[in-house]
Amino acid sequence: MQVWLYPFLFLLGASALIFLASHWLDARRLPKAPPLLWNLTHFEGGPISDLLRDVSQLVTALLGVAISVVAIIVELAANRYTHKITELFFRSKVNFTVMGFFVIAAIDSIWVSFTFRDDFVPVWGTLVSMALMTLSMLLLLPYFAFVFDFLNPLNIVARIRSETLSVIRSAPAVIGTAQRSAESIQENAADGTEQLSDVVLNAMANHDGAIAIASVTALGDLGQDYLDVKGALPLDWFVITDAVAENPDFVSMSPEVLESVGRERDWFEFKLLRQFQTIYQGGLGGSRELCYVVAIKTRELAESAMDRSEPRVVSLCIKFFNTYLRSTVNGRDVRTAYNVFHQYRLLAEAALQRNQGRFAVEIARYFKYYGQLAFNADLGFILETSAYDLCTLNEIAFNRQSPERQELLHIFLQVDKEGDGGTREASLKGVRKAQVKLATWYLLHHDETSAREVFRDMRYESPARLASIRDEILSVTSPEFWEVTDRGTNFDFIPAARKRQLVEFFAWFGDTIPPPRVGLVPDEDPGERHAPANIPNPSVS
Repeated sequence: MQVWLYPFLFLLGASALIFLASHWLDARRLPKAPPLLWNLTHFEGGPISDLLRDVSQLVTALLGVAISVVAIIVELAANRYTHKITELFFRSKVNFTVMGFFVIAAIDSIWVSFTFRDDFVPVWGTLVSMALMTLSMLLLLPYFAFVFDFLNPLNIVARIRSETLSVIRSAPAVIGTAQRSAESIQENAADGTEQLSDVVLNAMANHDGAIAIASVTALGDLGQDYLDVKGALPLDWFVITDAVAENPDFVSMSPEVLESVGRERDWFEFKLLRQFQTIYQGGLGGSRELCYVVAIKTRELAESAMDRSEPRVVSLCIKFFNTYLRSTVNGRDVRTAYNVFHQYRLLAEAALQRNQGRFAVEIARYFKYYGQLAFNADLGFILETSAYDLCTLNEIAFNRQSPERQELLHIFLQVDKEGDGGTREASLKGVRKAQVKLATWYLLHHDETSAREVFRDMRYESPARLASIRDEILSVTSPEFWEVTDRGTNFDFIPAARKRQLVEFFAWFGDTIPPPRVGLVPDEDPGERHAPANIPNPSVS
């Protein structure tokens, strides 16, 4: 309302002030001048009739200007972002009201001028026509302000999301009635997700990063809003109708898969995640920040599904995370994989925090799979990234005493074991560093049993390589990476207390490796080695 009301009131006030001031000056100049109200209600027919014809032409011209400007602006916006803009704009009540007011003002002035006769002067008709013309003039600039605000891409994105959610919320009331069918509701809801995706893709083409990110965010928020209302939707909503089956994102599916989607009641989530997949693939290599936001929103959708007891949706999000990683490895985009693994790990952490560790184990297995897939594609850093994230996941599982912690450790120790027997094991030093870091975590918290399991996995490594791993970790003194990264952390850093446990861990290898160089081992702090009071000792239990 502020977009048009304040300009309208300002113009109205300024116009009235100028008119009253000029009339007051004229009245002072002519002491016997009649009052203002008398002047406004007593006039001669001929001149007023001519004036009204001019008024009608003026209002018609205003209508023509408004239509021309609006048509050009709306068409440009629709071509730049999505054709949905045109539909939204012409359905707007404000747009219909203002345009209708211009039409009414023009028609009224024409008919009032037509009623003038020598013996009849339509005083009230003339005053009303003048008032309508004045309001038309005053509305023009505020109306343009409304148009520009309405066509703001961020506002369009918000409207598409809001309308799509409104369509879904209306399903319980209208499905099965004479008003609308389930197929119609499904088609409109699917169209809303496609329009948001179109805005993203067009914004990418036009290098409008902020708009693209806002649209991805709107898609993600729409998914979470949908989960809030999903429980209230009728069964007909979840049936795979022709509107769903013939949609571009479903048309290639086999009947068995479509039947499964309908049975699991998640066709809309699948449709939304398909839009994420399209955006992700379009952003690889060129618009990485969109890939990161897609990963964030996919994680948030999965977390919301966990909170709402929708395990099928969680599994669906995991499938799409795997699809993102496959596309990333195929596109050899190491930086994007680095950030997507981070969001994937946060999802696994969320599963552990919600006591749904089976999802964390499933994700850990995929970390191992896609890490090895990247390694075989000569993208070794991706494997290292997956290893360090698995290290963090194991630490969190230990902290929470998760029942899955032993299985997570087993998966982690298999990350550097390739299917062909590990012929390229010598080049996987980064993975070994991550495993050593986890061993120091276990020792710091008095779980020697788990640390010994890491030791047994490494006992056949060459002494030179073991010494190199130890000394490289000991030499890292800053927790922050020396370049700008989205994570901002240095994978190889461990605090002083864990560095002393690192020396103890490598002492288990005996005299086969030389002692660390002088100055690498921090001084002892007796208070650092104690485990936090809220973490039990699994080796004792």
